[in-house]
Amino acid sequence: MTEQEAIGRVSPADEELRLLAQLIYRLLGEVYGIRPWAPRREPLRELISTMLSHRTTEANEAKAFAQLWERFGSWEAIAAAPPAELVAAIAPANFAEAKAPRIKAALAQIIAECGTPSINLLADLPAEQGLAWLEALPGVGPKTASLVLLFCFHKPVLPVDTHVHRVSGRIGLISAKTTAEQAHVLLAALLPRDADVLWNFHLNMLRHGQRICVWERPRCAKCALREHCAYGRAQARNEQIIS
Repeated sequence: MTEQEAIGRVSPADEELRLLAQLIYRLLGEVYGIRPWAPRREPLRELISTMLSHRTTEANEAKAFAQLWERFGSWEAIAAAPPAELVAAIAPANFAEAKAPRIKAALAQIIAECGTPSINLLADLPAEQGLAWLEALPGVGPKTASLVLLFCFHKPVLPVDTHVHRVSGRIGLISAKTTAEQAHVLLAALLPRDADVLWNFHLNMLRHGQRICVWERPRCAKCALREHCAYGRAQARNEQIIS
């Protein structure tokens, strides 16, 4: 489903969801702040670090990248490295055996297509073309592609990581059956097509998922969204019944 198709499927009845998404944006902004966009890392570093980050901790991602760069020292050397040596270098990241060949293949494809280890061509591409280009790389899905485009190139796309997905589902912005891939399109359709808004929405939903709306035993009593959250309201009703 394209973004345009998703927007077309938002019926007048779903205007309530748009208003809810914008309310959540405002409330989270009051809690965590609204910050001006700023690039985080060099684009190719962002891409490879994000590939390393899948299903591992931030500390292990950083350690794996540090070992990778210390061992090889250049993108060309990483692309040419024997797979077993790459696996050993990124061992701190979970599933290194799967990540190493994907990183090697992605770098090789970038160098072959661009003639250099750089993805700066994305700066001049519309968001949809940029997403398609990145997702054609081995091991790159919608979350990684969206994150690189938003964080590095200020493109109006919304990365949906596990925290954004979980919090959105509990609030009721998406259904329990909505996959993360579908959520990238559906959530973006509820918010202004504005990179600054989408960047702050992503960051603040992530923070909220890490600090309050955690996977196990969410801290609903401390949640600024509780009265607007389907899960939070259900929990409040249960507490009243028990008391």
